[in-house]
Amino acid sequence: MIKIIEAKFLTSSASPADWPDPSLPEVAFVGRSNVGKSSMINSLAGRRKLVRVSKTPGRTRMINYFEVALQTNGTAHRLRVVDLPGYGFARVAKSERERWDEMISTYLEKRQNLQVVVSIIDAEIGPTHADQQMLDYLSELRPGVLVVATKIDRLPKAKRKPRWKEIAAQLGLSPDRVVPFSAVEGIGAEEVWEALLQTVRGGRASG
Repeated sequence: MIKIIEAKFLTSSASPADWPDPSLPEVAFVGRSNVGKSSMINSLAGRRKLVRVSKTPGRTRMINYFEVALQTNGTAHRLRVVDLPGYGFARVAKSERERWDEMISTYLEKRQNLQVVVSIIDAEIGPTHADQQMLDYLSELRPGVLVVATKIDRLPKAKRKPRWKEIAAQLGLSPDRVVPFSAVEGIGAEEVWEALLQTVRGGRASG
């Protein structure tokens, strides 16, 4: 059982000079604009308004850092959740997209305490070309990758498991490498945290 002790916003950054100190392990979240990333982070943190949820895609324009303290099976953990700008939003100017791409790639490639990247796929839409490109890119990097199929609540219950397996097959993954998730119905939070904590090292705190 996962128990969230504390979740708070730390800072935002646009360049390595603004990155917070690397004292805690970090878990980064990436996904297309409007994939439900903010809602997912809020659900995982047990907070309704930790991350601003906007109806306008492309709202996140900087890298946002949150610190989360949690407890599982009597063991305390403290880590940072990192919200990266969404990709694939066509209405943003080309120069702005290029700036985002550089900001995201610099973080993903250079951040030494980044241990896991959560790649979010829209379960209703399925993996897009941009999603596959991101996963191909992540596969070449050092951090581990966890794929989460979010918005699973938008599918009829009888179609959720087949859709989850279909997404895994489309990505060339076994179903146990993809976690179905719904912030609306509270599905998948425990499984995501368990998968993350199995990968994260050095994030334990006494208490």
